[in-house]
Amino acid sequence: MIRIRATDLYLEMPIYGGRSRSLKHALFKRAIGATARPPTARVGGIIEAESAGKVVVKALSGVSFTLNDGDRVGLVGHNGAGKTTLLRVIAGILEPIAGELEVLGSVTPMFNLTDGMDTEATGYENIWIRGQILGCNRAFIDRCVDDIVEFCELGDFLHMPIRTYSSGMLVRLGFAVATALRPQILVMDEMIGAGDAAFYERARIRLTQFIETAGIMVVASHSPAIISTWCNKAMWLSHGQLAGFGPVDEVMASYARASS
Repeated sequence: MIRIRATDLYLEMPIYGGRSRSLKHALFKRAIGATARPPTARVGGIIEAESAGKVVVKALSGVSFTLNDGDRVGLVGHNGAGKTTLLRVIAGILEPIAGELEVLGSVTPMFNLTDGMDTEATGYENIWIRGQILGCNRAFIDRCVDDIVEFCELGDFLHMPIRTYSSGMLVRLGFAVATALRPQILVMDEMIGAGDAAFYERARIRLTQFIETAGIMVVASHSPAIISTWCNKAMWLSHGQLAGFGPVDEVMASYARASS
């Protein structure tokens, strides 16, 4: 069984800024005294409280949902709404301070196609490096190498250090490795890029096949077209809270009305 169940998730993010280290702010704190109440501000519904030189932001507040096998969920919301934070909680990168998160199935995070690659290593070596970072065992990577090599079409460049690659070549290699996986739970911050125009159509077909193999997909995007094309559900986050969750058309319509 593949499932994600979140119950009343809360997450606070401390932010240490230059204001706490400035001379002006130090003089202000001395003037008001150490026992004065720390200033607070409400920014779009998110409480920010300054204490001991840091600002605490409520990144998630009481978020609850259940995702089952076959769900393709698009996360929508303004910048800072909590979309990336929620993806990182699902991936196990961030831990909520309260609430429960049950994840049944292995999670494959796709936040950057080239995370962990070694610029001094060859393309072939980076296939192994990137595959292991994504949680693949040696036997699986060995089965996928020929497919990755054929798809990225980098030829003899695969024997060269990737520091010699153009940005487009690097994206093609990272894309080929990432989409060779068979994820149970796939989380992406924006849709995976496909590189140059000549590569796009082959990449689009491969990406479709890749997504179809996932049991659950959760993707954050600002593009209504991407959400409508790839997802059967949408989740609207607003200031760290769940403002809507359900069929794509219904949620996107509510989000559009609120944003207009």
